[in-house]
Amino acid sequence: MATFDTSRTTYGAPGLFGRIGVALNTVIATVVAWNDARVTRNALAKLSDRELEDIGLVRGDIDMVAITNKLN
Repeated sequence: MATFDTSRTTYGAPGLFGRIGVALNTVIATVVAWNDARVTRNALAKLSDRELEDIGLVRGDIDMVAITNKLN
């Protein structure tokens, strides 16, 4: 007697287009994160030392804040 195995589906299997989509999504997400960090860095750089002190930062913290913001 012959049987068919119908329990295996290919709905979630990433084909070529799925892998291209994932790669494209990764590139876009990287560019968006870089741009967000750039905007944050520029906005903080425009603040005076007094304004930075009011929010608990010094000039040397700007790059770290922009990178941390990018990672979250």
